[in-house]
Amino acid sequence: MTKLSVNINKVATIRNARGGDIPNIVQVALDCEKFGAQGITVHPRPDERHIRYTDVLNLKPVLKTEFNIEGNPTPAFIKLVTQVKPHQVTLVPDAHDAITSNAGWDTIKHFDFLKEVVAEFQHEGIRVSIFIDPDVRRIEYAAKTGANRVELYTEPYASLYPVNKKLAAAPFVDAAIQAQKLGLGLNAGHDLSLLNLKYLHTLIPWIDEVSIGHALISDALYLGLETTIRKYKEQLL
Repeated sequence: MTKLSVNINKVATIRNARGGDIPNIVQVALDCEKFGAQGITVHPRPDERHIRYTDVLNLKPVLKTEFNIEGNPTPAFIKLVTQVKPHQVTLVPDAHDAITSNAGWDTIKHFDFLKEVVAEFQHEGIRVSIFIDPDVRRIEYAAKTGANRVELYTEPYASLYPVNKKLAAAPFVDAAIQAQKLGLGLNAGHDLSLLNLKYLHTLIPWIDEVSIGHALISDALYLGLETTIRKYKEQLL
């Protein structure tokens, strides 16, 4: 069964726009769990423009489902993650000024660095996933780092889906098959939505987890959070 992890960064963006503590990040995360989410994802960035490091520290003691922390493994990020010890850390090669994640790792070029970081997190008992483009060779090198999973960067799929869904999905199916052959767990995320999620899942039913934030929180403005989470989970049946 593919798990739904709700990325709550956009909720923090709303809070930070006004200051104060509305909406309350911890309460939203707990509500997501109550409404059926099987995990919570956060992506703290150095400028803390949405999720703050203090949010991460506050969430860990109260969450009952899987906690996934995404981010670029800078020294500060590594320190935070090893302190919190989430179930999973997802390594993302974000530039400091990136609006959102826009590429996966070049696991060939950065192999030595990734191998070292993977080992450090695994030493702390944390499952490690590498955010990656649907490139079979880069997936091969991701496996060589010792990572437990890869997360397919699905923005290209989402962008092409309205034009040609079969063509959009093809490289992701190939990448998923390669990951499976190499014994890697498989996650997926970025721009997945109620429009395109079911088709991808039908073609790749062995995805372990999808991490969805922007589209899900946007849908919740119209449908409500509980109904939205239910609808997303229905896409994964």
